[in-house]
Amino acid sequence: MIPTANDLLRILPEVVLAGFGILVMMLEPFLGRGGKRALGPLAFLGTVAALAATVIQAGHQGYAFGRLLVVDTFSVYLHFLLISITGLSVLASLRYLERENIDHAEFYALLLFGAVGMGIMVSANELVMVFLGLETSSLASYVLVGFRRTDGRATEGAMKYFLLGSFATGFLLYGIALLFGAAGSTVLNDLAEKLQANSPGFTLALMGMALFFVGLGFKVAVAPFQAWTPDVYQGAPSPVTAFLSTGPKAAAFAVLLRVFWTAFEPATGIWFWLLWGTAALTMFVGNLGALVQTNVKRMLAYSSIAHAGYILVAFAAGNELGVAAALFYLIAYALMKLGAFSVVAHLSVNEDHQSLEDYSGLHTRQPALAACLTVFLLSLIGLPLTGGFLGKFFVFQAALRAGLVWLVVLGVLNSILSVPYYLRVVKVMYMGEPRESAAPLAPVPASLAFVLTLTALGTVYLGILPDAVQQFVTSSVLSLTLP
Repeated sequence: MIPTANDLLRILPEVVLAGFGILVMMLEPFLGRGGKRALGPLAFLGTVAALAATVIQAGHQGYAFGRLLVVDTFSVYLHFLLISITGLSVLASLRYLERENIDHAEFYALLLFGAVGMGIMVSANELVMVFLGLETSSLASYVLVGFRRTDGRATEGAMKYFLLGSFATGFLLYGIALLFGAAGSTVLNDLAEKLQANSPGFTLALMGMALFFVGLGFKVAVAPFQAWTPDVYQGAPSPVTAFLSTGPKAAAFAVLLRVFWTAFEPATGIWFWLLWGTAALTMFVGNLGALVQTNVKRMLAYSSIAHAGYILVAFAAGNELGVAAALFYLIAYALMKLGAFSVVAHLSVNEDHQSLEDYSGLHTRQPALAACLTVFLLSLIGLPLTGGFLGKFFVFQAALRAGLVWLVVLGVLNSILSVPYYLRVVKVMYMGEPRESAAPLAPVPASLAFVLTLTALGTVYLGILPDAVQQFVTSSVLSLTLP
């Protein structure tokens, strides 16, 4: 099949990202040490160009390459989110890579290639395309986790991520195979039509649906598929952890929303209980695990698991309000986690100095940094005037509308459970005395200052003036229907 002009326009952001990724890698051999400093800004320029391409893509909505991909307001919203996450991750890593002596072009290229895979995932209208996008993103992520090749923790994390990710991919593919056997197609439109409760292959389809959920459940780190998360997040370079905890997770949740809300809609009464139980388990596993951590980076890793549980609460609501709440929560979560892990990246030297004691008295050493981290932590708790508060409010509101009272009670209880470990960091920063042996902190680079300012202001903006984002989210949900 020869691609048409509309086909190419509908994958324009992926083309731009891949082109800049290739360009960054090709330029490195011709640049000296000083010239290599331009590769990071070039990669960031690629994400800016991809955002412009997304604006063009938004004006050409419809199917691409037959019915393999679809461009609708839902995918456009996710493109803006995922490309922005990639661009901010590039900026947050610029001086970090130089400091850690791992400033290589392939780092930026892998971030861009990972964004290509995530873009394919959120536009996929066919399950094999979901797999291709997921693997493109995952292969880049595996390498990024182990980018500090001389660090045993990074090597261990990359190996665990690769092995467990391979098993998860096997579940995903087997689920797709069963769904194809039940419906004779892997296109979402066809699945929705053929997987009716009284169809001959409905039981087979349910098995395929469960395996498909296992495969993507690994990527979003929901219990009981979360075991890899703390070790991988701790071992990876901190800017990579910021990227992993936001981008791939948002893309995988987008796939779950599109597939379950459309193709698996006839089985709503069955997968509802799967989501209910998984959401409750994930919240408790994440928060209870975070309570006993003394390593801030590892604590934030367990926190990421808990927040996946909150998103599943909205998912379990099974209504348009729940989908809108999940999409709003994704952008609030991305701002909080990108900012928090970027602070960790600046304070970590050789991926050390991540214990609570290392944050003692931070407000006297770098007050702006302590203030930004405080905003992110308070938002992660869900306090008013932050994006985290409205994110949880919309999630619990959608669940209550669906009659999920007990799940909301468990969600609120878990929010209370999270208060001690977040406030413990704030207490240490503002009430602790700096360690006498603490090394002087390097000034915050301009690129990192931009990231922290944008994420902190964005977190507060979502908590005070969420209307514009809500309107975009609502139109995204309305487009998430099959013609």
